[in-house]
Amino acid sequence: MGEMNHLIIRIDHLDRRQVTAAPKNELLPFHFEEVKDSIGESMSMYERKIEFSVYDEGKFTIPELEFNVGGKVLKTIPYEIEVINTAQKADQINDIMNNKQVQLEAKDYWELYKWYVLAALALIALIIAIIMFIKWGRKSKSDPVIATNQTLKELDSLKKKKYIEGGDYRSFYVELIDISRKFISKQYQLPADVLLTDDLIQLMKKNNTISQENEKIVEDVFLRGDLVKFAKSFPDQSAMEKDFTDIREFVKRSSKDLEFENLRKDV
Repeated sequence: MGEMNHLIIRIDHLDRRQVTAAPKNELLPFHFEEVKDSIGESMSMYERKIEFSVYDEGKFTIPELEFNVGGKVLKTIPYEIEVINTAQKADQINDIMNNKQVQLEAKDYWELYKWYVLAALALIALIIAIIMFIKWGRKSKSDPVIATNQTLKELDSLKKKKYIEGGDYRSFYVELIDISRKFISKQYQLPADVLLTDDLIQLMKKNNTISQENEKIVEDVFLRGDLVKFAKSFPDQSAMEKDFTDIREFVKRSSKDLEFENLRKDV
């Protein structure tokens, strides 16, 4: 097993006929590890020398190998090879020199085990980070105060666009209701961003999470916004100012709704 073997194939009396066969290093089956595959040719002779080894025990066959000589196919004789591992379990293995005792220092142990130590520290840091994220990260992102402040900033940005002063009531109500819907979805966990106005109003009344005062503001502004979008209502500047102020106050008071809802759940 593992010893180098030689296979030589020679074709004489070619009389200038061309010989074609499998490409180099692809003539023998996969069990045979081809180390060298050389081809020698002349007008009257073709010779192919292959050096190979086998690294598995057992019986293996070199099948008939085909060579096309001027359109005529010639085949070699198949060979069966038995591969034996001459090493035995009982064979004694002797060291070429005596073992030496080496005294390891602290830096040697560090070099041996530093990657294990660093990996353990990294794992501990990752676990701590995950625990901190679960305990504080999610809570901070879902804090009602954060949602409130973010929505108030969006309302301030809407105010700066001066839709009210310019009489662009349609753009004003489209953006005002869009901001309000996103806020209700995030603050109250209601699907306000996908429900129709009538369905949302019905859900708010059924859910009882939003106070009646805030619920009335949302209902009035959303219904008026729908009328504006479909050109069925043309509010004046004072009406738009009032709706903006009412929605802003609703956003600021929303935390009280949530506090009341939490107390109700506790009871």
